[in-house]
Amino acid sequence: MIIKEKPPVHDQLEFFIRQAEAARPIRTAVVHPVDGNSLVGAIEAAEHGLIEPILIGPSHKIQAVAQEHNLDISRYELLNTEHSHAAAELACDVVRNGDAEAIMKGHLGTSELLSAVVHKTRGIRTERRLSHVFVFDVPNYHKPLIITDAAINIVPDLMCKRDIVQNAVDFCRSLGVELPKVAILSAVEKVKPNLQSTLDAAALCKMADRGQITGGLLDGPLAFDNAISKEAAEDKHIVSEVSGEADILLAPDLEAANMIAKQLIYLANAKSAGIALGAKVPIILTSRSEKTLGRLASCALASHMVLDQHVSE
Repeated sequence: MIIKEKPPVHDQLEFFIRQAEAARPIRTAVVHPVDGNSLVGAIEAAEHGLIEPILIGPSHKIQAVAQEHNLDISRYELLNTEHSHAAAELACDVVRNGDAEAIMKGHLGTSELLSAVVHKTRGIRTERRLSHVFVFDVPNYHKPLIITDAAINIVPDLMCKRDIVQNAVDFCRSLGVELPKVAILSAVEKVKPNLQSTLDAAALCKMADRGQITGGLLDGPLAFDNAISKEAAEDKHIVSEVSGEADILLAPDLEAANMIAKQLIYLANAKSAGIALGAKVPIILTSRSEKTLGRLASCALASHMVLDQHVSE
């Protein structure tokens, strides 16, 4: 169990890591960790008490990488497969058998891993679409900020956006936010028939009114400025409980979400971590360029999801 507390203003990812370290490690299927970044990242997370790794992939390659980087993996379970695709399939088998609570991406493509996850018979899909959340600690924003979906759904339609929002709301609640505030982004704040993102925003808000989306407070369409700044909203005479207090930003599509995320990282010095949601277990998707903080924080976020579900059950 993780005790839910409000994170400090600019120590947010580290705070989530400390919370997860104080709980138990989650059993995590690490898929194809056959390069230094992926194997070192998994072992670092294990040494911090965040995960209990199950290493899945060609055993001779994993052992060679461990030897190269002076890693002792003898205490961890190692399941041998011939190649990365088989490793992804076996990881899903391990989850379905109840032996793993999360999946961590190693040295394979995201699409290869997710294709195994969503397989109709051997996968671990649910009734919801998969989606990705970035969690940001932005220096000039007063709380954690979640952006979705910047990695999986390219041009989501209305029902896909419904799942993306619900995934993000449930995730945000697992971090201790009782009523996550969701800003549905567009280029303008009014509904425009020729701008699909504004129509989707209006529909999503009404779906929340009718109980098709639960657990969050939605408002949109909102432009980025009046989603983040209460003052910007007031200047445009927008009355909104979400403006200036957004926990979640839903972008119109993957391109917009990805550009917002990259701008926050490279222009605003934001710290970030992310996971994929909507499967039976959270999926830790770390890039090859991910720094130690991002890898550990992504594992910690998965821990919050897993242990919160166990408490709820």
